[in-house]
Amino acid sequence: MNLAIIAITSGGARLGTGLRERLDGADLFVPAKHAGEAGEGAIVFSVELKELVRQLWPDCRGFVFIMATGIVVRILAPHLRGKDLDPAVVVMDEAGAFAVSLLSGHLGGANELARKLAEASGGQAVITTATDVNGLPAWDEVARREGLRIEPVKNIRRLNSLLLQGERIVLVDRRRRISRHFASVPGVVTVANFAAAQQVGAAGKVFVTHRHIPHLEAQDDLLVLRPRDLVVGIGCNRGTPAEEIEEVVERELRRAFLSPHSIACLATIDVKADEEGLNLFAKNRGIPVEHYSAEALNSVSAPAEPSPHALAAVGAKGVCEPAALLSAGSDTLLIKKKICGNVTVAVAEKI
Repeated sequence: MNLAIIAITSGGARLGTGLRERLDGADLFVPAKHAGEAGEGAIVFSVELKELVRQLWPDCRGFVFIMATGIVVRILAPHLRGKDLDPAVVVMDEAGAFAVSLLSGHLGGANELARKLAEASGGQAVITTATDVNGLPAWDEVARREGLRIEPVKNIRRLNSLLLQGERIVLVDRRRRISRHFASVPGVVTVANFAAAQQVGAAGKVFVTHRHIPHLEAQDDLLVLRPRDLVVGIGCNRGTPAEEIEEVVERELRRAFLSPHSIACLATIDVKADEEGLNLFAKNRGIPVEHYSAEALNSVSAPAEPSPHALAAVGAKGVCEPAALLSAGSDTLLIKKKICGNVTVAVAEKI
């Protein structure tokens, strides 16, 4: 579920109905006694409010509570895990006068959600995060918007504090994914590569990269933003378990100093669409699998010599290399074909 709107009064049910109609992927939950004030499609709940939240919390990306803030704080307390894990939470009064960003303002998107809700209700968004108050683009907010994973999350506070203080921060952004957001921010200096970054005297560093950074957790002045731009091409024998595929992928990425957190998708031949181990590996990682026909794979000029085994088994001259290149829209491999037991792996960067 994308967004749960929960109202507990008749006025809240009416406001929630209007909000649900203006927000994609939103569901409205109301108690039975106020079902009449809610529009068609509202979900009626009969359990206690805290039980409803407990049921929805694991699978919901955002919550809008139309009720008193104190009620919400007490209900949410047992469920909070961390700013990189908690969903967005916004609290509204039943008149729609205020939309308060309460939890996960940046990473969860609650600040942005509060603005949308205020626009929909004609009210005022209440946002208290320091960077927003001072008109600065927070690192975690920009990362969320651009689909970048943050490592380590504990360093967000320091790097955002350096922004607020106007301290020098060196930014390495080879593909210019976020540099435009910080072009006019005092103290942020953009350089071409890691080597250049080391030459700049800076209080903090931000690297936008799929490269593995050794000892990252020990560096409290460094924030790494991971793009999902690596395509892992995979070929495997029938019945290869997910554990073996994972071990091979992890090892080859590590050897090439590439981060597994930057995997965008897996790519393989279409006859592997029902390969249980491969599909389980993808599911565990939360990444999609793209499938290509033998004809499509054979149309790609891959570096490796044609494989007699692949030709005989699936009718393709190769699987992992051409699949990676096709999916990435590239003609260059970061990792050329590696044969490891039952698995072949190649990696390309998405253009």
